[in-house]
Amino acid sequence: MKPLYRVLKAQSAAVVGGREAAVVIRQLKTLKFAGDIWPVNPKRDEIEGIACFKSIADLPDAPDTAFVAVPRDRSVEIVRQLSDRGAGGAVCYASGFAEVGAEGAAFESDLVEAAGDMPLIGPNCYGFLNYLDRVAMWPDEHGGEPVDRGVAIVTQSGNMGMTITMQQRGMPLAGLYTLGNQADIGIAHMVDTLAKDERVTAIGLHVEGLADIDIFAQAATIARLHNTPIVVLKTGRSQAAARITESHTSSLAGPDRLYDALFEKYGVARVNTLTELLETLKFLHFAGPLDGTRIASMSCSGGEAALVADMAEDRGLEFPAMTPEHADRVRATLSEFVDVANPLDYHTFIWGNAKATTDCFTAMLSGGYDASMLIIDFPNKLGLDPAAWYTTIRSLEAAAKATKACAVVVATLPECLPATARKILCDAGIAPMVGLDDCLCAIAAAARIKVGWSKPLAPAVGLMSAPPADAPGQALDEQQAKSWLNDYGLPIPKHIVCTEAGAVSAARGIGYPVVLKAVSADLTHKSEAGGVAVGLTDDESVTAAVERMKGLSDTFMVEEMIYDGIAEFIVGVQTDAQFGPSLLIGAGGVLTELLRDSVPVLLPCTKAEIRSALFSLKASVLLKGFRGLPEGDVDALVDAMAAVANFAVERHDILLGLDVNPIIVRPKGQGVCAVDAWVKVTEATVPS
Repeated sequence: MKPLYRVLKAQSAAVVGGREAAVVIRQLKTLKFAGDIWPVNPKRDEIEGIACFKSIADLPDAPDTAFVAVPRDRSVEIVRQLSDRGAGGAVCYASGFAEVGAEGAAFESDLVEAAGDMPLIGPNCYGFLNYLDRVAMWPDEHGGEPVDRGVAIVTQSGNMGMTITMQQRGMPLAGLYTLGNQADIGIAHMVDTLAKDERVTAIGLHVEGLADIDIFAQAATIARLHNTPIVVLKTGRSQAAARITESHTSSLAGPDRLYDALFEKYGVARVNTLTELLETLKFLHFAGPLDGTRIASMSCSGGEAALVADMAEDRGLEFPAMTPEHADRVRATLSEFVDVANPLDYHTFIWGNAKATTDCFTAMLSGGYDASMLIIDFPNKLGLDPAAWYTTIRSLEAAAKATKACAVVVATLPECLPATARKILCDAGIAPMVGLDDCLCAIAAAARIKVGWSKPLAPAVGLMSAPPADAPGQALDEQQAKSWLNDYGLPIPKHIVCTEAGAVSAARGIGYPVVLKAVSADLTHKSEAGGVAVGLTDDESVTAAVERMKGLSDTFMVEEMIYDGIAEFIVGVQTDAQFGPSLLIGAGGVLTELLRDSVPVLLPCTKAEIRSALFSLKASVLLKGFRGLPEGDVDALVDAMAAVANFAVERHDILLGLDVNPIIVRPKGQGVCAVDAWVKVTEATVPS
């Protein structure tokens, strides 16, 4: 990746243009940029009181950073001159590039070529605000201020970036970086650079799409190695998912679910709203990733205690019951009329009493929770007296200091935590959270990040190309598909392929009861077409079944009947232009699309990843001895799914789609059996 330190931490800045250039210079001055500022404009003598240079060639030295605010047609040449001069990097403000179509894309290609080895941010881009080093390459207003450490946010949208700088939530903003079209420098480049800066406590990303999955995976790994958490707000979840075609898999795993799999694989937390993004980043700044999901809550209202308990359950958080010893410590600080429990309603008996609330909170925080919340909403009208509220948060500050526990203050409503209270909490190192819902989401995200980091480093993704989306393909018949997958270790039933005349003999050879299937590459969903008959127990039933299926095919498969299954699962493979092949694991059989209980796994993957994905399914309860049934053979199921994954990795260049549905899971120690399979490959690679 191109080094970005010089352009982002500049000691000299060239600003090319007129009106927007003047705004950039004002922002540099306002932020007290310590380096040299060099306006470039052949038609002006000065901008913002600084003498102009007529051209890039006239500059006294190669600038560390440059803001190019000229029309599209001139931007290419200015960028070329900066590159030739040896500049550290440039922001291209102009629009009219790839975002407007083919003509603009040609200009964008020329722009990247002109930049050469020089990092180029944009085009169609607002630039960046580095509050750590007081560098403002920014042509508009913003609400940030210099900080010594804090969170950094990267977005493709300049306007959204400006909005983020205006936040008043107590979140220390270390930098805001907008990338526009990402013609050269992309999100992964920024993550790689920011993660290595010890002053950056967390990285937030607003993502519309990732141009290179593998580079992002590498950058996310770098962030993990530097203990820098990443939180992503990715838009596009509401876009139409993959259309149902020939494959069950394609109906269950659209591109957005692959992004979920990517983020989970690399320990990145995904959130759904802008406020969740900001609150999660703020929480991580103060508390960092959490070791678990065991939380406590304190409030002087039973209504709040009940509300937070319900909300937390929906987010995978738990309020563990107090141990008797812990409950006794808390009870000793409260009135006899208080029912001591977690969440704790400490009532109003001790309200405003600094010693009593400090003792109570100290006792509560001694319970060993991963995070403890104090729910409090300040009066915010003129003429009201908030003194008791300030006493309460000061008591929490003292309790957190005494116990070294992770303490959080959260206002149920965002408008009920005033700036003075936020500052007190920030100075004490306590996250001032606003909005109960967003706070709980942030805590859950912080725990997910730690879970992701606890796993072995994931193998790289995105290295395997998929065939072109419009590549002509050919589906295999069931016998071909099963045979090929069996070569990779997928267990299949004992079977015989025969003609109509040989069906009865084949059934006798297999041994009753048997299953009869019509064999044809054109029969994708055989059951719906009447091409499957199960539980055939004699010659007559086989003959009758063949008669019913004669119109579907002149070739048949007779299989042993698997009658001791305790659960059915699907494993499939879909291909995507960005992600290459990916595995899909889910509830199988007739429940596949009814339950839609599935999870994608990026390839290549390990057996540990497959096992983890398997037990994230609701259907996994069937493998644990559900309602008196025996335990399933989990090891054999994981091995079977790994066989499919290995097939997909080795055949990625020809594979267009794959379903194995269902894999029947037998009792522990008895193995599994894949009773149906569908594989589609490029036409020239159909096996004989």
